[in-house]
Amino acid sequence: MSETWLETLITPNPQAGYDLAVKMARVAVKMTQPDAAIRDDLRKIYETDANALIAASAVVATHFQTVAAANGYWK
Repeated sequence: MSETWLETLITPNPQAGYDLAVKMARVAVKMTQPDAAIRDDLRKIYETDANALIAASAVVATHFQTVAAANGYWK
C-alpha cells in the first residue's frame, strides 16, 4: 500500500474519530495480509471466535485513544 491514505488524525467529532480508528485497524490488517483471498478465508475463522472479535475491538479502542488524544478529546 504505497498511496497516502492517512493525511491527518484530526476529525470534526468523536464519531468521525471512531470511524477513522476502525479504518486504521482495517488498513493494518490489509497491510499485514495483502492477499484478499487469504483475508476472506481467515475472516470465516475469526468471525465466529469471540476472543478474536474482542481482540479486534481492543485494537480499535487503542486507535481511538490515539485519535481522541490528537483531537484534544474534542473539547
